[in-house]
Amino acid sequence: MTEELEQILSQLTQPDNAIIQQATAQLKQAFKDPAIIPGLCAVMSGSQNPQIRQSAAVMLRLRVKKHWKKISPNDRESLKAVVLQAFMQETEHTVQHSLSQLCAVMVKHETPDRWPALLQLLNQSTKSSNPHDRQVGLLLLNKVIESNPEPFKPHYCQLLQLLRSVLEDHNNPTALYYCILTLTAITEFIGTEEMHLMRSILPNLIVALKCLIKADQNQASEAMEVFNELMESEVSVIVPHVADVVRFFLEVGSDTNLSDSLRVKALSCVTFLIKLKSKTVLKQKLLSPILQAIFPVLTAAPPPGEQDPEDEEDDSGDGTDNESPKHCAAQIIDTMALHMPPEKLFQQLMPLTQTCLASENPYQRKGGLMCLAVLAEGCADHIRTKILKSVLQTVCQSLSDSSEVVRSAGLFALGQFSEHLQPEVSTYCSELMPLLLGYLSSLNQAKVGHVTKAFYALENFMENLGADIEPYLPTLMETMLSALNNTDNLKIKELAVSAIGAIANAAKELLVPYFTPVIESLKGFLTTTTEEMRSLQTQSLDTLSVLARTIGKDVFSPLAAECVQLGLNLTNTIDDPDLRRCTYSLYSAVSIVTPDCLTPHLTAITTVMLYALKSSEGVTVETITVALVFEIFSIKTNVSISHFLFCCFQAHLEEDKAFVLLDDDDDENDEKDTEIFLEDDKGTDIHDVAGFSVENAYIDEKEDACEALGEIAFNAGILSYFSPQFPHEDVRRAAFGAMGQFCRAQHKVWKENPTEANQQALLKLLDIVVPCFLETVRREPERHVVMGVLESMNSVIKSCKEEVFKNPSRLKEISHAIRDVLKKKTPCQDSGGDEADDEDQQAEYDAMLQEFAGEGIPLVAASVPADNFFPFLNDLLPFIMNKAKSSCTVADRSFSVGTIAEILHALMSVSGGRGVAGRLSNRLLPVLVAGAKDSDPEVRNNSVFGLGFLSKVCLRDYPMMLSVFSNLLSKESDLRVIDNLCAALCRMIMSNVDAVPLEQVSLVARLPLEEDQKENHTVFSCLAVLYTHSPALVHQNISVALMRKFAQNHSAEVQAAVTSLPAQQRDSLSAAITAS
Repeated sequence: MTEELEQILSQLTQPDNAIIQQATAQLKQAFKDPAIIPGLCAVMSGSQNPQIRQSAAVMLRLRVKKHWKKISPNDRESLKAVVLQAFMQETEHTVQHSLSQLCAVMVKHETPDRWPALLQLLNQSTKSSNPHDRQVGLLLLNKVIESNPEPFKPHYCQLLQLLRSVLEDHNNPTALYYCILTLTAITEFIGTEEMHLMRSILPNLIVALKCLIKADQNQASEAMEVFNELMESEVSVIVPHVADVVRFFLEVGSDTNLSDSLRVKALSCVTFLIKLKSKTVLKQKLLSPILQAIFPVLTAAPPPGEQDPEDEEDDSGDGTDNESPKHCAAQIIDTMALHMPPEKLFQQLMPLTQTCLASENPYQRKGGLMCLAVLAEGCADHIRTKILKSVLQTVCQSLSDSSEVVRSAGLFALGQFSEHLQPEVSTYCSELMPLLLGYLSSLNQAKVGHVTKAFYALENFMENLGADIEPYLPTLMETMLSALNNTDNLKIKELAVSAIGAIANAAKELLVPYFTPVIESLKGFLTTTTEEMRSLQTQSLDTLSVLARTIGKDVFSPLAAECVQLGLNLTNTIDDPDLRRCTYSLYSAVSIVTPDCLTPHLTAITTVMLYALKSSEGVTVETITVALVFEIFSIKTNVSISHFLFCCFQAHLEEDKAFVLLDDDDDENDEKDTEIFLEDDKGTDIHDVAGFSVENAYIDEKEDACEALGEIAFNAGILSYFSPQFPHEDVRRAAFGAMGQFCRAQHKVWKENPTEANQQALLKLLDIVVPCFLETVRREPERHVVMGVLESMNSVIKSCKEEVFKNPSRLKEISHAIRDVLKKKTPCQDSGGDEADDEDQQAEYDAMLQEFAGEGIPLVAASVPADNFFPFLNDLLPFIMNKAKSSCTVADRSFSVGTIAEILHALMSVSGGRGVAGRLSNRLLPVLVAGAKDSDPEVRNNSVFGLGFLSKVCLRDYPMMLSVFSNLLSKESDLRVIDNLCAALCRMIMSNVDAVPLEQVSLVARLPLEEDQKENHTVFSCLAVLYTHSPALVHQNISVALMRKFAQNHSAEVQAAVTSLPAQQRDSLSAAITAS
């Protein structure tokens, strides 16, 4: 059989399809012979042709992988001996590689302890004095450990000692390569015992990588994955050596003689380290060295005759899609902004930025603008409150720069500012809109790439203008409609359609006069099926969704059914994830306007969305195992609830890239093992890194499907539930948002039809969703996912209130989750380990995460009896009050007193709330009084709001509080603060009218309210109380004309207040108001 197999395998390598087909048929028959394994072993060991030996090893690997249990014990032992013998005598590297992979597959079935000969060979070869033998031994070690790291765990200490010695063999780069790959494979599994050894290896690892870079940059780039694995699994290993590690990354990232891919890998490691351990980076004084190293990368000019990728004509215009060293340098600054205190970052960063902006070199100026742009998201509060005018002036000046690359960077910066620095940026409308409209006047002359950036800036700016867009609307719409009707360039049309969506978000009903021509254009685009129109169609659907949400129900409703059918027709005829996700958004928008239009199509719509969520398309590895678990139960309500436990993905790589097996899972169909395609094997070592390669379009589709399902559930009455464990964080966040929507939807069903069955359905859903939220807060490493979870949980508590807390343990669990975030003890917060944490300085997004947690406290307070919540509230308040210190940022102070005020507000409406508020008053009153005197109007406003509620339980402090209010009223200029002062005085009067010297309180002089119209109800209720208590005083101080004005502008509130009066006073006041 040996000769026959060798002949067949030889034929499979021939460049003739007929011969290959004949050989494949023969091999199928051979695989039915029980002697196939001994035969392949003989070929693998004895053939003179290396390619045939390699093919035999691969066929054996495929056979062993699927049919190990069917192989007799004697054949297994024989195979183990033959494989090791073949490996020791083999001289061809490609065959050694395939043999090592065969051993790796066998180790998955035979643990190392049951294969002592393998351990003996590994021990001898890796310690051999012969460099080649040591290299081959490390190849085998790498493959068997990669395939199954955990069974080798008892040998890790010995293994780490071996690898440390190999790392010192700088003359054998291939050995270094396999050594580092092996380190990468075991990093996830090391324990406390191995940690010290691993730390001691770090300096050797850096030196070894420097040697490997000189020998083979591709291998070095792959080997540097060890740092990502260390940072993700055991970042504490790196911390003692962080300065050396960062210095190494910067050396590689700054070296223009190295490949871009290697430099990108090094700079990406810096980004990841800052994200995980920003406090360590600051403590080790590494901020300045990092900035000094990356600024030359950020500002480097491209080679002569070339452009930066983002400046090329076909660029998408958002400035963030290109993986290059320059992009990575900007990403490092972006990550610093998101994870470091702005005060510390700007102190080091701004001198470098200002030097660039003042340079004669256009790429220096561009770098300075890019730096300002990427700071906008993470340091928004700092920029808005301290340097907005100056940086905005710089950006505006850049729009008239002589260099197009500078103008493009300026447009990108303006777009970022418009997105993240609201509402302050919009106050510069009169200065910025003429500049942006100037770009639109030359649509046909400018390069499309540059116009794209102009539209990016214009859209982001317009979207936040609101009614202030009205003076510019005719010019804007004339330009956009002209582009739709008179321009042949599809990209310009797409940009115009997108801009109309942004205009609609601001203008809303003001856009009605232009609605018909816009819709006619969109219909024309959406009924075309040519491929080149796809991007324009996608954008048209997005804009149609925006119009549905903004133009007004009366205007859009007649088109709703047609839009739904249009979306279904598109998804039925075109297989495109971007197009599908935009139809989801359209259905979601229609569910707000006319949910009845969706009802006939709900099955079709949700089927497509659920299929998108279940699909693994776009998530690619060599082989993916997708576990999709459905838990469906029936509940006798007017809706069905499907509990869909979504996307538990476990990825592992199966085959080397030399051979692709087309196989099925039927063990009886043995001949399928022969169906292979042979590809060229160049003899290079292919290290398969387990993980995901994600196509953004499919991820975006999943994210939008989650969001749309949640919104449709709430508006149109369908429910589904996800337990999101998807690898992409944006999808996870969207799925958690949908889960919250489903709970709110079921609560809505129960409130509209309050049956026992509907309540039980809600409670069962909450018992699934809320623990999932809490577990995510405890375990999730991505900060913005936790922010989404807290936001969703807050919305559920706000809607469902006490139903959330029917489970006796839920109050404690939610309170502790909030506490952990406020204490910075969750995995997504860089606690800094044993480092001192400066409470007054933190990244703005870290503060924002804590704000999401803090917002849950008053929601819980409004949902449970106050005495039940008091022990937890008592535990949480110090973390909130600590942010009211004068040394804290304005945002922190505002959050602190605002949260306290909302807690007091909530306590007023629950059982035992006033008693709890009274017990807390001694602690809260000084904080709120200090806040009422703050330099920031928002802090003063929130403090006054809180004092108004606290006054209801602090009768003894009335004189002091009246004095504070009186002093504030005498000098306050902010209208919203004045309105809240009036409301606070009204609450004091209503709580105890006899304790307030009414003749001395200058309340009436500040009426009517100017800004905070929500407090009108409080004012009118107070006037009603005063009228009952002292009618003469009211007649004396409040003119009939003022009362009539109140009644005219706020009829419902006045009517409610008048109705609350005794009959005689009610009739008298009503007569006065209605008299002509």
